[in-house]
Formats: sequence, structure tokens, C-alpha cells
Amino acid sequence: MSAAVMMERIAEASPRLKARIAGVFYLLTTLTRMFVEISVRNRLVVSDDAAATATNILAHEPLWRWGFAADIIAFASYVALTALFYELFKPESRSVSLGAAFFSLVACAVQAVSSLFHLAPLVLLGGTPYLRVFNLEQLQALALMFLRLRAQCYHNIGLVFFGLYCLLIGYLIFRSTFLPRIIGVLMMLAGLSYLMFLSTPLARYLQPYILFFPGVGQISLTLWLLVMGVNVQRWKEQARAAASRA
Repeated sequence: MSAAVMMERIAEASPRLKARIAGVFYLLTTLTRMFVEISVRNRLVVSDDAAATATNILAHEPLWRWGFAADIIAFASYVALTALFYELFKPESRSVSLGAAFFSLVACAVQAVSSLFHLAPLVLLGGTPYLRVFNLEQLQALALMFLRLRAQCYHNIGLVFFGLYCLLIGYLIFRSTFLPRIIGVLMMLAGLSYLMFLSTPLARYLQPYILFFPGVGQISLTLWLLVMGVNVQRWKEQARAAASRA
């Protein structure tokens, strides 16, 4: 089955099925991000120690490559989630849903670019002939620098756009009648928490507390979508009202 046919069938699916598929993609995104952050980067990257980081990456090269694959899976899953959320919340407000999708896709693009920095240490430390102009310590320092650039790109840019996305999705959930309003409030708080990454010193000062609402909000939304889906009758009422306005 081609991707176009699959997306067409998803578009024709019931809102409850769309919600549960969205929940699956949300869960897949969360699990892959947890894997790459906890089992790969936090395990192998040693802060302020370029030599130890380089040694760990080369000693666990397959695991490091799996981390890159997990990044790509998370990116692709969130793109699919964005498309499904646009379809689900379009009856509530087409313009706000479209704006949310725009911010999410920008965040995904930033994530995709930052993931390339994840591969930089393998290139720098792989013994490529044209890099012999640098000594080993310089190559190790460059590898750690690219990893820091990845983190700054993802946190200081990507999470800000994810924050705007969560803020708008939370607003749409709060306004809609087919999902619990409390989840909308939690998602808006998650978005505001992510926006604090606009100030790096503030974000560092508030960690790990800054990630409380994003964790609670997104886990609550994921579980509700997987278990309950949406209230189909209320969703259809909003869809008919939106069609009549158009």
C-alpha cells in the first residue's frame, strides 16, 4: 500500500480512530526520545570531557547510530501526529489548527537539522584522511562542540516552537467539547514551560522543574487518546457547525 493511499484512508477514518492513531504516534515519539536521551546521549556523552565522550562513542558506535535512527523515527512520528491533530481540531478552528501545524513542522525541521550534529562525532573520529590536519585532541573537542550545538539548536530553538504548538493545541482542546478541558490546561502550561527556553539561564535555573508540565500534559493527552479517543458525537456536531459557517 502506497503512502498516499494510506494517508487517504486515515483522512477518511472516524475521528475516534484518528485520535487513537494520533495517540500511537505520540507514544512512539515519546518512547524514541526517551531512548535516545536516556540510553544513548546521557550514557555516552560526558559533560566537559571531550576525550571520554569520544572514547564512549567509538566504543559503542552501533548504539550511537541507533540513537540517530531513534531521532528520525521521533521526527517522522511527530509529523504524522501533526497532520492527524490538524484534521481533529480543524472543526474547532481551522486557522488556529493550521497555525499550530505550522509551528510543529518548524520544530520538526529544527529537530531534523539538529539530528545531523549527532552524526558529526562519527565523521570527525572515523579516521578520515582529510582530517589528519587536526590532532586527536582537536578532533575530540570538535566532536563535543557539535554535540553541544545539537543540544542548543534543539532546546533553544526547537523546544520554543514545540512550546507554541503545545500552547495552541491546549487552547484548541480547552475550546473543544470532545476532549477534557483539564488536558487543554495542562498542554497550555506545557507550552508556557517550553517557552522558558527562550532564556537559557532561566531554563537552566528551573530545570528539572521546567519539564514537569510538559511531561504531565503530554502523557495525559497520549493516554486519553489511546484509551478514550474523542467524543465522536460532539466532534461531528462541531464539524457540522464549521461546515455551515463555511
